Amino acid sequence: MGKPIVTTFKDFTWIDLLNPHKEQLEEIAVENNLDYFQVLDSLEHGHLPKFEKIERYNFIILRAYTGNKANRKSTVSELSNKIAFFYNHEKLITVHRQKFEFMETMTGPFDNVDQLLLGIINGMTETFVEPAEWHSNKIDDLEKVIFLKDYSKISLEDLYFIKSQTRIIKKLLQITQEVVNKLTVERDSFAALQDVKDKLFRLVLIYDEAVEDANNLLNTHMGITARRSNDVMKLLTIFSAFFLPLTFIVGVYGMNFSNMPELSWRLGYLWVMLFMALVCLIIFIWFKKRKII
Repeated sequence: MGKPIVTTFKDFTWIDLLNPHKEQLEEIAVENNLDYFQVLDSLEHGHLPKFEKIERYNFIILRAYTGNKANRKSTVSELSNKIAFFYNHEKLITVHRQKFEFMETMTGPFDNVDQLLLGIINGMTETFVEPAEWHSNKIDDLEKVIFLKDYSKISLEDLYFIKSQTRIIKKLLQITQEVVNKLTVERDSFAALQDVKDKLFRLVLIYDEAVEDANNLLNTHMGITARRSNDVMKLLTIFSAFFLPLTFIVGVYGMNFSNMPELSWRLGYLWVMLFMALVCLIIFIWFKKRKII
């Protein structure tokens, strides 16, 4: 928890609050006549992006990606952190729990609030670019292992997290896109706003493909696993088909009855072995005709 960082530009003031406690934020809210429920939203964990426009100011919540390559998480709050914006033409107030590097580069010069606001939003959008490369490369690597190497080296846990992360980030980017599309800025900031929209559009397309590929990989992995299981069951069934009649024959001649004429045959053992071989041959021919083996 730190003191608010106040930066004064030519025509407006920026108040940045990093991990404020409730009393500190309530004090800022009273001083600037902020809505109580919006202030609560700015403190709430896991809040999705939103945009609200009221008479005195605009209120925005956006989220920046804060995960890493080894992050085995699958919730919005674990993969990202939010920044809340309260702004009008005279003042911008930002509230966030985590420190962001791109916030430290926002030193200007900025002619108006819109330029600073779009600069921060652009920085938040940029945090999704590198993760998009991670996830795309990870999916490509998994695909190569499944199809070209040993599919058993891929765990369902790996596929679950890559599927969940891409799905969550795609949904988060789509909601962010909806929020950004609602923004209205001064004419001299149109180009900056369009640049942010273009980046979001490209990221949504990348993650749309990533989600589809992740789903296909999961289905392929499960299909291959099921096929291998079926192959094992098929092999066991074939062995059973050969050995069941042989076991029956052995069981019959393993009975200890005294009046079994075959027991006194001199070549009885040979005839039984030949008969068992004939049974196996018949079964083999039948399987071949049925194209089972």
